[in-house]
Amino acid sequence: MKLSTSAIAIMATLLSTTALADSSKPLVTDRVFGSVFGEYYFPDGDKTESAEWSYLDRGYGYGLEVGYNLDESWALRAEFSRQHLKQQLSDDKLVGKRVGLDALYNLPGTSAYLVGGLKHLDVEAIDDETALNIGIGYRKYLTENFSVFGEMNRFQGISESFADANIKFGMSVLFGDAPVVAEPTAAPEPVAAPVVVVADSDNDGVPDANDLCPGTPATDKVDATGCSIFTEKEVNFTLKAQFANDSAEIKPEYRAEIAELAAFLKRFPGTDVEIGGHASNVGTAAYNLKLSQRRADAVAQVLTNEHGISASRVTATGYGVTRPKVEGNTPAAHAANRRIEAIVTATIKEKVER
Repeated sequence: MKLSTSAIAIMATLLSTTALADSSKPLVTDRVFGSVFGEYYFPDGDKTESAEWSYLDRGYGYGLEVGYNLDESWALRAEFSRQHLKQQLSDDKLVGKRVGLDALYNLPGTSAYLVGGLKHLDVEAIDDETALNIGIGYRKYLTENFSVFGEMNRFQGISESFADANIKFGMSVLFGDAPVVAEPTAAPEPVAAPVVVVADSDNDGVPDANDLCPGTPATDKVDATGCSIFTEKEVNFTLKAQFANDSAEIKPEYRAEIAELAAFLKRFPGTDVEIGGHASNVGTAAYNLKLSQRRADAVAQVLTNEHGISASRVTATGYGVTRPKVEGNTPAAHAANRRIEAIVTATIKEKVER
């Protein structure tokens, strides 16, 4: 199958116009149209060179169309064309007829449309043929109801394999009135809502009617009921005291720290403390265990006897040499391990500020 170069050139020219938009297109939904057209027909090159096809060559034609626009995108039409086609080897003309149905799809935002359909081709001296056609066109409205168009189609034989083409130009008339488009209803003017004054005496953002904690400080962040929001925070106190070799006597410089520990326990009465006694790894383990216990007891007695901390809140435990702070058998390691340690942790609530 050979398609004429002239047909290809004309097709390319038509395709180049499809990008043009047509802002003047009227509303076409539910409207009938009629068209007249002239065409130039290009038989498949194999037909021109074959006796079976009577050496059929290109020629001109004219025809009528009647169609119906289903909506702004889709339309149906019936087509009739009468053709006068040349013969390659003589000056005789062969008369042809073409009838069929097409579906048209208007490409959104452009004046271009696509065509697809089924046609019956009847050329004298040649067997009748049936073909599917696809094509593309361009329509320009000159008035509200009158338009001109150009269109190209390719005809693909069904029972016989051939590929004809045509290019046609015509004019169309729309019948009936364009559908009425209702004017949009104007939106009502907004009505200003009445201003409602809500009492909030402490300016915390919660109305007095819902405020369960009136008079909260301006610096406090409040919840939905107007009460101050608190966050929990952990605080701790650590006591460390060193002892002389083979001694459970508390050195004077640690008395103040023990007093601070007592004050912390009084501030947080829900807390308890364990005094852990430790010894250096000099001598027997049994002796060091007893020595570490005496050191823990000495600190516990200061807390209970001198600072009034309940004995039920104070636990004294001797660990001997089982928990060295510094490993090794040097004078520095021994000095570091002769100690007591106590850590108290409490949870406090603090206000969240705005």
